[in-house]
Amino acid sequence: MKFARHDLTLYAVTDRHWLNGRTLYHDVKEALTGGATLVQLREKDLDYESFKSEAIEIQELCREFQVPFIINDDVNLALDINADGVHVGQEDMEAGRVRELIGHDKILGVSVRNYQEALLAESKGADYLGAGAVFHTGSKSDAVDITHDDLRKICEAVNIPVVAIGGISINNIHELSGSGIAGVAVISAIFASDDIRAASYKLRSVSEKLFA
Repeated sequence: MKFARHDLTLYAVTDRHWLNGRTLYHDVKEALTGGATLVQLREKDLDYESFKSEAIEIQELCREFQVPFIINDDVNLALDINADGVHVGQEDMEAGRVRELIGHDKILGVSVRNYQEALLAESKGADYLGAGAVFHTGSKSDAVDITHDDLRKICEAVNIPVVAIGGISINNIHELSGSGIAGVAVISAIFASDDIRAASYKLRSVSEKLFA
């Protein structure tokens, strides 16, 4: 799949913690219907076969909506199901090695916390960067907060698009205006909402106005 800056406008990262009896398929479909522009499937506790089965379902859904489908961390799974791409953190497989494995037709995203990491990731073949955490977040216990000045420096240092992540909500997204990001990656702002579709629509609308 061809990848463009606007695919990062509303980057939805899954988290089954918020399901409350619903299926992940249902919640992702609601997010896509509301306007999510990319889906990253993030699972930390599922065994491989369960993760694969779920990934295939969500991938088909993303294809229906014609949005990129990204696997978090698991390069082997991304290759196994022919996902659109993979996203890795600083503690996961090295970005250059990931690029070697997935080839040049797949999307590669890399998490960064400063402009030095951003420059290195770009040089190793990253298509986009996830920078954060820009606000305090409970979704990742090891998240390191970065300042909004750090975020601007990251965006200015590279020629690839940057998506901000970490604690972003409809109430604080405006604080990221002028940073240079292409969009926002959110978890609970979508999936913890009582109305996932409406939350996605609102976030997409604001993100388009602020970061287009």
